[in-house]
Amino acid sequence: TRVRIIFHGIVQGVGFRPFIHRLASKYGVNGWVQNTTEGVTVEVEGERSVIDKFHKDALRNKPVPSQIDDVRVSYLKARGYNGFKIKRSSSREKKRVLVTPDISICPQCMKELADTQNRRYNHPFISCTDCGPRFTIITGLPYDRNRITMKKFRMCPECKKEYTDILTRRYHTQPIACHDCGPEVMLIKPGYKKYLKGKAAITESAKLIEKGKILAIKGVGGFHLACDASKPEVVRKLRRRKSRPFKPFALMSADIKAVKQYCVLNNREEQMLAGWQRPITLLKKKNGYEKYIAEETSPDNNYLGVMLPYTPLHYLLFKEYDKNKKKKTALIMTSGNLPGRPLEVDNKTAMKRLSKIADCFLVHNRDIHNRCDDSIVRIMKAPGRKGNTERIVLRRARGFVPLPLELGNSKKNILACGAELNSTFCLARGNRAFVSQYIGDLKNYENYMYFRETVKKFRDLLDINPEVVAYDLHPDYFSTKFALEYAKRNSCQLVPVQHHHAHIASCMLENGIRKKVIGIALDGTGYGTDGNIWGGEWFIADYRGFKRVGQLQYAAMPGGDKAVEEPWRMAVSYLHSAFKENYPEVIFPGKRKKERALIISMIDNDINSPLTSSMGRLFDGVSSLLGVCDIATYDAQPAMELERAASSGRKKGWYDFEIREENGIRVVGTGAVIRGIVKDMDKGNSIADIALKFHFTVVEIIDKMSRLIRRETGINDVVLSGGVFQNRIVLEEGAGTLKASGFKVHFNKRYPCNDGGISPGQIAVAAVKRN
Repeated sequence: TRVRIIFHGIVQGVGFRPFIHRLASKYGVNGWVQNTTEGVTVEVEGERSVIDKFHKDALRNKPVPSQIDDVRVSYLKARGYNGFKIKRSSSREKKRVLVTPDISICPQCMKELADTQNRRYNHPFISCTDCGPRFTIITGLPYDRNRITMKKFRMCPECKKEYTDILTRRYHTQPIACHDCGPEVMLIKPGYKKYLKGKAAITESAKLIEKGKILAIKGVGGFHLACDASKPEVVRKLRRRKSRPFKPFALMSADIKAVKQYCVLNNREEQMLAGWQRPITLLKKKNGYEKYIAEETSPDNNYLGVMLPYTPLHYLLFKEYDKNKKKKTALIMTSGNLPGRPLEVDNKTAMKRLSKIADCFLVHNRDIHNRCDDSIVRIMKAPGRKGNTERIVLRRARGFVPLPLELGNSKKNILACGAELNSTFCLARGNRAFVSQYIGDLKNYENYMYFRETVKKFRDLLDINPEVVAYDLHPDYFSTKFALEYAKRNSCQLVPVQHHHAHIASCMLENGIRKKVIGIALDGTGYGTDGNIWGGEWFIADYRGFKRVGQLQYAAMPGGDKAVEEPWRMAVSYLHSAFKENYPEVIFPGKRKKERALIISMIDNDINSPLTSSMGRLFDGVSSLLGVCDIATYDAQPAMELERAASSGRKKGWYDFEIREENGIRVVGTGAVIRGIVKDMDKGNSIADIALKFHFTVVEIIDKMSRLIRRETGINDVVLSGGVFQNRIVLEEGAGTLKASGFKVHFNKRYPCNDGGISPGQIAVAAVKRN
């Protein structure tokens, strides 16, 4: 019997063809395997029963990073194949091959790394078909040795033999290397000509960290800044040098056992930490965690961002670092960059820019072509399913990029330029959309240039020449300016997409929704069609358009963007709206009196005080009202610290709020909420209880507004998106309450609900409008 099997999904660039070849040898079947535009196509001939076993084995034991979405099987007339071979892809098919994300070191390579008899014992760049760098080292397609940054390292005879032997685990492993022919590790101190190499460099690095030094370590997608997380004085030193007073630092520990000393983990979180993607996972602090982790690592926060080592170099560093310790601990492993700037990837540039932060540099000479930061995820309760959990991606980068998103077939190639904060872009062709790695804030010039450079790299790598460009309505976003310039230069059609419509469309796309929904977009800022700043919106929406049917009451933002940096300004704005001049002095007693008078004057005279319906700004205002956070030193700090305060509160219902109709739109009044909070403060209620009550007020607003809209429209699908849904209480309780009210609830899981998810939403809208 001859059988043609077509595997669809993530089956290219993950060692799938060599795997099929070895399987064919195991079962003694003849034929061929080939990368095609559809996926991987296999033709095999043999006894029917043997082929069935071959097929089942392929599905059951596929390479770890692969993902089979669909399999098509056809039984055909036998041709009499001799042997089995891997067919070359045509030039057209080569351009359609999927690029695989970087994959953490696999168990087999880990065994070899620790085996004193293995020729790759302690080799910092050990990899195989199942693991190692992919996206960060690729320069072009097809994925081959001469199109990755390893091309400058000539394979030794032993590696060449493994590379060409179908029976080895390193058959066609493009980054294959060993001590004799691979990259080298070096420990360098700026200004000194002498440096250490190899194992000596790693051993000395561990000793320096133990002595309280800060190291810059070159990884897969860029540099990390590393130091001992257990020493408060060292963490404070890193904060001073990096100008990062409060924002949490990421941690890395050698294994799950070490993490359990300072964090509480469930089974799903353990799986996430140890999986092949190895993202930073947000974990709840354990009582007594201070014995292992300095409080300064993640101040005013109940969670720690933790990851396990994902490169052999990381493991070798921990092996040396933990060698003489009674208990395994953690290292801070935070992004190696200057504030607001891109991750450093080049040795010389990193040593120049980071020399005032890092004492020494542990580098290597394998180049990074595509910089890629660490991804961030959290595990949350699944609404309505007791004991079940969902993985939520908060920052999508290493381990996830550039895996595609399935798109309804687009007849045109599209570029979506995303937003300005947490920036990503997206390129689409046919039924696939490719979202870039996290880029950052485009207001920073270097990030903007990184954005432009990465658009070009993606376009060339994926062979996508955009005919349509989608962009945000905000005229001052650098992503918008880039879109307009690009479209003009390349004669592309333009599709403007409202910010919050893109949020809803993004969530619809990843959940496969093709009908009208109730869309709830809650975030910090987005340019509205009325010229005001939106961020607390209820839509009836599909990909073709939206109707705004609800909003949070407009509030003045005195000082514009300054009100984001100084949340106390929003507190004054909400108090002034709720009480005018008669609010109790218990709020800000004797504090900022002169500044308050100025802010009120700005609001009353409409001086640099744009209107906003943002739920994010309401969180800011309440956070300041309660004395939790007056000044924001990083994005969403007031809301994050308010969530932390709420986590120890006792549930006592919610604050009264009104829903009124204005110009055909339901408006949620904030005055009663603010007055209720002030009343509770006057009573001496705890900050934790008030904060929790406020969170449940937001949950009740979400549910009540949704029920009112359903009563009028009959729509039962609710889509939740926007940065506010990064808040665990709002998302878990909000989704759970909606589920209890009979709604079908959808939220972002694979792509961020923050502005990192804007670009796929823009793609979804543009694909429909321009098809």
